[in-house]
Amino acid sequence: MTHYHFIGIGGAGLSPIARVLLERGHRVSGSDLVMSPMAKELSEMGVKVSIGHDAANVTGADMIIRSSAIPDSNVEVAAGMNAHVPVVKRSDFLQFLTAEKDVIAVAGTHGKTTTTAMIASCLTDTGLDPSFVIGGTSKNLGTNAHAGQGNYFVIEADEYDRMFLGLTPKLLVVTNIEHDHPDCFPTREEYFQAFIDLSARIESDGNLLVCADHPGSQQLMEAVKSQLNILTYGTREDSDFRIENISHKPGSGVSFAFIFDGSSYQVNVPIPGNHNAFNAAATIAVSQQIGIPIEKAIDSLGRFAGTSRRFDIQGEAAGITVIDDYAHHPSEIRATLSAARCRYPDRKIWVVWQPHTYSRTRQLFNEFTQSFADADIVVVTEIYASREKKQDYSSREVTSQMNHPDARQIADLDDVSAYLNSHLQTGDVLLVLSAGDADRISRDVLNYFRRMEGTK
Repeated sequence: MTHYHFIGIGGAGLSPIARVLLERGHRVSGSDLVMSPMAKELSEMGVKVSIGHDAANVTGADMIIRSSAIPDSNVEVAAGMNAHVPVVKRSDFLQFLTAEKDVIAVAGTHGKTTTTAMIASCLTDTGLDPSFVIGGTSKNLGTNAHAGQGNYFVIEADEYDRMFLGLTPKLLVVTNIEHDHPDCFPTREEYFQAFIDLSARIESDGNLLVCADHPGSQQLMEAVKSQLNILTYGTREDSDFRIENISHKPGSGVSFAFIFDGSSYQVNVPIPGNHNAFNAAATIAVSQQIGIPIEKAIDSLGRFAGTSRRFDIQGEAAGITVIDDYAHHPSEIRATLSAARCRYPDRKIWVVWQPHTYSRTRQLFNEFTQSFADADIVVVTEIYASREKKQDYSSREVTSQMNHPDARQIADLDDVSAYLNSHLQTGDVLLVLSAGDADRISRDVLNYFRRMEGTK
């Protein structure tokens, strides 16, 4: 039994790895600045989780795995190095984590978490018991990770800090490629090159599956087509796995026809949005490649309930529906709002957007100002700095230039909740778009209107 210690154990990157190791019978400990929900779950499973960083936390560890946000100066990193304990990043550890498994990796700027969850659910539903690591909690599987006994390891391939270059996929799915994470990839060319480098790591007898509709994925296909076996999915006529007749039913999800090898299959997915038709098509294509009958994959997708913070309906109170979503890139915002408009075509849609990192807000400034057309009312909070130092730059800059008739900045989260509590009305839909801490607004608003209901 090996003792693994995680610095930043409560985050979406490290917490699922900790869970897999724990299920494999290893000793796991970790530290973080706050007790996040994922850290709390691990603690309840028997992991020693320390709040705050202290050299004593790493005592007895055989290996230390640290988040990208943890600097060399961290006291636990220094203590490990002084004790000659290996201190590694996630990318350095992934090869060991996935060893002796056929890796199905899902990469792309958008759609990774949902597509990974769909594939993991499909393999689980068909009895293959995969190992998996997802960047959010699957509602079907009830977790973000599992150490399965089957041959497959399904993993969300995170490009940040080039983490996914620790993987050697048997099958690599690339949903789309748009410039993101400018703090790590200052130029689009550097960002795109990371996906070329990942494609070069596919096993010699493996496949690359790309979305034929997306320009970035098309460019990747052109760049690597002489070295790899490539399959495509999408609405293009020449796609190997084709999508046709996407449709939406108010109050429900998305439906489409999946065309393969001359046959047409009807697919109904309970979660809304065109983008989820593409995520589902990728899942069916993966399933077909590993021998799962298409009909069984479609049956699994028909029960797919989604993942945490991805069009995650938190509840309804006083006739107001509250939804959390992780969208923090212009394309993700547009896709999420389009899904909301398809599901709720006749209702007023409020959006609270918490910009994520100064670098992304600056780099994609023009795109952000044009991303909210499907919202009736937009409220913008102050920028969530995340791993960046606080800067003299405000979300007011973006809000003032938004091409929208009803957009305002309310910097403080408590003030946002108070404003919503006094202005939302029965029939309204509230979407909170945040990769930071603004999801607390959802809880505040729901609790307020539930109390109001109780006083009637």
